[in-house]
Amino acid sequence: MQVSDPEWTDIEKNIARTAFDKAHKREVEALLIHVREEASTIVELGNLWQLHDFLSAKRFGIEGKYDYQYSGLLFVFAGLIKEGWLHINELEGLDKDKLSKVAVLSRM
Repeated sequence: MQVSDPEWTDIEKNIARTAFDKAHKREVEALLIHVREEASTIVELGNLWQLHDFLSAKRFGIEGKYDYQYSGLLFVFAGLIKEGWLHINELEGLDKDKLSKVAVLSRM
């Protein structure tokens, strides 16, 4: 499957930004809930460092994943769908070819 740099209309850009922001918000909210739960169980210094290490890894992962460049956005959306942070129906309104590519990529 060839995934070249597709053209994005203004409407598609708005749909893409909205979906991207929703997925990011969902993942950050889930992370905050997890961190609050973990922090409430810290009883020794080792637990604190484990939480620190976990947060460092999550930060690296989230900052790398949420890269809003149109040239790679279809791959980003496919990954977010795979991980459950985004639903394909939240991309409705994008060109059918883009939706098909995201759907196929999300199943790989």
